[in-house]
Amino acid sequence: MPQLRDLVIAIKGAGEMASAVAWRLYMANMKKIFMAEIQHPLAVRREVSFCEALHDGRKTVEGVEAVRVSEPEDVRQVWNSGKIALAADPQWMLLEKLRPDLVVDAILAKQNLGTRMQEAQFVLGLGPGFTVGHDVHMVIETNRGHNLGRIITAGPAEPNTGIPGAIAGFAEERVLRSPADGNFTAQRCIGDQINAGDLIGSVQGIEIRSGINGVIRGLIRSDVAVVRGMKIGDVDPRGQRAYCYTISEKARAIGGAVLEAVMRVFNR
Repeated sequence: MPQLRDLVIAIKGAGEMASAVAWRLYMANMKKIFMAEIQHPLAVRREVSFCEALHDGRKTVEGVEAVRVSEPEDVRQVWNSGKIALAADPQWMLLEKLRPDLVVDAILAKQNLGTRMQEAQFVLGLGPGFTVGHDVHMVIETNRGHNLGRIITAGPAEPNTGIPGAIAGFAEERVLRSPADGNFTAQRCIGDQINAGDLIGSVQGIEIRSGINGVIRGLIRSDVAVVRGMKIGDVDPRGQRAYCYTISEKARAIGGAVLEAVMRVFNR
């Protein structure tokens, strides 16, 4: 069994939760991390999502940096420089070449998009869509509430409720959704303080306005293609601008659960 610091770790997805997982493992000195994303990521909480490196070449989250790569040899070079490697690799082609010891499916698609237990010695899934013993070795509960972050060793996670978690008493009201199919045009930025009724952006000329006072904690990039009902932003009613640039309590809990699961398996 490899030493913890020598584990080759592949994380599917590089949005908010996947990035929190990568950050927690990296901070525990497991630094051979590769992240695979789709070509045009749809992350809302972009300031804490390593997938932004696909646009800008690199992205730093709470002091940890990810760098965009395209070839397997680039991954090794990035690791040698003490950074996380990230690629646009929706078919997970690089995973076969890197032969990871650990695979974490952190796409949060609410369904399994093809992850198999045979992909690594230890395969872990986040949230609904995975069943222990069928497609993964363990599942991490992602639903807010009493069981958030619980490591599941038999069966599936709780089913998707479709209801956002409440923050300061606001649940669905704090979420910004697309009113139509089309391209999103932003009028505001992450970190902006706003009031209820303020214009945030539009899709196909249809305005999107905030339903509450707060700070824009997350917002997808302008010109991204969206579909009606899709989450495109998040208003935090607590109004703390610093929260836009740091890992959330939910993501931190999930990252900690993944770290514990890894220690259960490899720290022997």
